[in-house]
Amino acid sequence: MLLEFRIQNFRALRDEQVLSLVASPADKLLADTHLQATGLTPKGLTHAVRSAVIYGANASGKSTLLHALNYMRAVVAESATVIQPGQAFNIQPFRLDTQREKEPISFELSFMLGGVRHEYAFAMRPERILRESLRVYTTSKPTELFSREFDADLQTDRYEFSARLKGQKTLWQESTRSNALFLSTAAQLNSEMLLPVFSWITQKIALIPAASIVDAQHTMSLLSTEEGRAQVQRFLCQADIAISEVKTVSRKGARQQVVLGAGGQIHTNRIEGDIVSPQFVHKTDAGSATFELHEESDGTQHLFGLIGPLVQVLREGQILLVDELDSSLHALLVRQLVDLFHSSVNASGAQLIFTTHDTALLDNSIFRRDQVWFTEKDAAQAARLYPLSDFSPRNDQAFERNYLKGRYGGVPFLGASLLGGQ
Repeated sequence: MLLEFRIQNFRALRDEQVLSLVASPADKLLADTHLQATGLTPKGLTHAVRSAVIYGANASGKSTLLHALNYMRAVVAESATVIQPGQAFNIQPFRLDTQREKEPISFELSFMLGGVRHEYAFAMRPERILRESLRVYTTSKPTELFSREFDADLQTDRYEFSARLKGQKTLWQESTRSNALFLSTAAQLNSEMLLPVFSWITQKIALIPAASIVDAQHTMSLLSTEEGRAQVQRFLCQADIAISEVKTVSRKGARQQVVLGAGGQIHTNRIEGDIVSPQFVHKTDAGSATFELHEESDGTQHLFGLIGPLVQVLREGQILLVDELDSSLHALLVRQLVDLFHSSVNASGAQLIFTTHDTALLDNSIFRRDQVWFTEKDAAQAARLYPLSDFSPRNDQAFERNYLKGRYGGVPFLGASLLGGQ
């Protein structure tokens, strides 16, 4: 499970920002459904929240936070394999401060793996990794398994290793390029201790960007079994969509396959065969009709595409990041999706982090105070992230009304008229 994410100097996030999923020990509201035990004994770390929602005006940094976490995942996944020697990373520090443009971007994750708290961090510039470290808490005090820091004077990386890190450390160090992470390199070279950390970061975090078209093939794969078909149909029926049955039909057709040749040339092949498509049966007292996916509403298409990823996330205990969860979905349906993470269906400890403009979700029957976050920009256009709990509101307060009145910040400043009138 994810406990905390720290980010600094990434796009609009100039100063260090912290998204914490650690539950407030003083808040007992919805503890049975909205919290999961971490297995840790220190006070204040015993439970984590199962979801977090982020509000803020347009261009306030909400999406940037999610993309920063996904970018960290991508660097871990690709630095040792996809990134080539001498290749620069495509990163963007805070650009409205000439000094910050020269400073590195830093990331840090705190998470539970195998019942042990891990803290993994690195800092980077486009051309190289500057710092990297991994700490584990097998006792109350952390053990730093490895650390790495670039010595600008000697133009080399300095490494320190704990005796607890077993394996071919010298080989891993010598194999790590300046623009690759040591963790990623060691994992590729089959480090038994570091591979699980690499796998957690690269496989547990999943992002659905705003306005993205979710590939329905993931959901389609569920329809190949009776159990999967029942899951999809039950999900759509519970969403109060007038679909009584989901079927599949196989038709002859063709699809394009893109192949990278040995010389680097890209070839496109046309492959003919059976193409399986979903069909949806609608029934009324007056009759019934069958519709193709493209004939359904945008909301139904979006929901159908989400079912597959949601089933996987809940089954695998992943962390799902969704930018603008309410896009094309009714407010009550969004609430139902959120409730999945707070229900017994979420037996594997999956977590949901999403942005939204749907203020109807600002309700103490849906979220605890430590699950609600806001973003806003200051006069320097630097984004700030902060939780609702900073305001210490009573649980019986009207969170939505107070937010719309600007008492928590995170709302747009509007002039007399958007159209220029008086």
